[in-house]
Amino acid sequence: MIKNYDISWANHHLKLGSRTCIMGILNVTPDSFSDGGKFFAFDHAVSQAEKLVADGADILDVGGESTRPFSDVVTEEEETRRVVPVIEAIARRVSVPISIDTTKSGVARRAIEAGASIINDVGALRMDADMAKVAAASGVPVILMHMLGTPKTMQVAPEYENLLSEIRTFLAATISHAVSQGILRSRIIIDPGIGFGKTIHHNLMLIRCLSAFASLDAPILIGPSRKSFIRNLLKTTDPEGLDPGMESIETGTQAIVAAGILNGAHILRVHDVARTMTTVRLMDALKGISDASCD
Repeated sequence: MIKNYDISWANHHLKLGSRTCIMGILNVTPDSFSDGGKFFAFDHAVSQAEKLVADGADILDVGGESTRPFSDVVTEEEETRRVVPVIEAIARRVSVPISIDTTKSGVARRAIEAGASIINDVGALRMDADMAKVAAASGVPVILMHMLGTPKTMQVAPEYENLLSEIRTFLAATISHAVSQGILRSRIIIDPGIGFGKTIHHNLMLIRCLSAFASLDAPILIGPSRKSFIRNLLKTTDPEGLDPGMESIETGTQAIVAAGILNGAHILRVHDVARTMTTVRLMDALKGISDASCD
């Protein structure tokens, strides 16, 4: 049984568990792995944000720096320049909460001032000492993700002695640190970091064993959308088999999303909200059937 959570803050409320929440990805970058440059222009970004909400997104996740494997760091000034005008514009147009996907406290602060109301930190408060202070002072929910190393190094032969135990220990320590810095325990969301310092086998284990993180007593977010492990599992001799935009890759994403829902995911971070909405409706109906019904 997947535990239910209610997160309330400011003018927002997320009810998680009985219904799986969808976070729509809006990359305001020229180099993201899946849609780099597609929504880099201001007007395209705003239009895509409105489309994601119309398709059923419960949260919009806006990012101005690619975290794809081997990506380079973007300056705080450039990242701010990319995301703040877009957040200001979409905050006037949509009512769903906007998440700022950043590891930089200065970007997070400016984004919140512009209308963002969630911090999605793939660095889990480790890459900027002031991030916890910004999160605590603003009172917004925080998503804390596990990553082995940095985006530049994470896919260089990632190894674990015990994958689930190590990630669970990391997330537990991160939660404790966040609470010690004044972040409300009830506003912490965890992300095991699919694709961030993991092999194909590691990613499959995380999806299959999501329930291993239920003991941390926090909503679980997963972001498998169009990730390389899906592309590598589905590739053929055709080199185009690795193109994230291929129909088969999105179909593969939905298969992983479905498994994630059944295994305990509360929030799904995806590119294609419309298709994910269909998957969510069916999987949520299925998970409503109790195990006792199968006796």
